[in-house]
Amino acid sequence: MKYYIAKMTSYTFTEAVSKVSKELEKEGFGVLSEINIDEKLKAKLGVDFNRYRILGACNPPNAYKALQAEPHIGLMLPCNVIVRQVTDQQVEVAAVDPLASMLAIQNDELAPIAQEIKARLERVIHAV
Repeated sequence: MKYYIAKMTSYTFTEAVSKVSKELEKEGFGVLSEINIDEKLKAKLGVDFNRYRILGACNPPNAYKALQAEPHIGLMLPCNVIVRQVTDQQVEVAAVDPLASMLAIQNDELAPIAQEIKARLERVIHAV
């Protein structure tokens, strides 16, 4: 099973980050964190890496439902969305597939929540 939802775009890296953030907001997500992986790798290891950003996205109503159903689900939150420079002309956007993440958890109450989050993230990725 593929553990992510992805799409290649012809946006610039900066445009893709902006577009993903806007589409996440339309679907009720807030971006709680941003990690610039390429900058961190340069600072910590002195290596060059293609532009790569991780956005930690959260849909509060569904996060609350999930936390009520499974107190340790916070280990799987927030939903990560990445924007990565593949070539000079291509940027990939991808989101974790929450259904794949939930396979490790034996709690039937999470399935409908994960399905709703997956549908929202699919709309985000496809809209970019």
